[in-house]
Amino acid sequence: MPNAIELIVNGYVSLNDRRALDDLRMQRRKLAVDLKARSGFDCRATLQQIEEDIIVIEAGLAQLDGAATT
Repeated sequence: MPNAIELIVNGYVSLNDRRALDDLRMQRRKLAVDLKARSGFDCRATLQQIEEDIIVIEAGLAQLDGAATT
């Protein structure tokens, strides 16, 4: 069963909404930077999830790039 980010990315890909995917990726990247700057908290699991989200988002962007070249 797909997780939430996969469903969101699939929706944006089906709508051909590159801007939304770019915004989503930037939001995740900013969140990762903010969490890495925190001290006193173990955010490793959350950071791992964010990195996995970014991979899914980038795969969606790659799909849009592939569709644009065909």
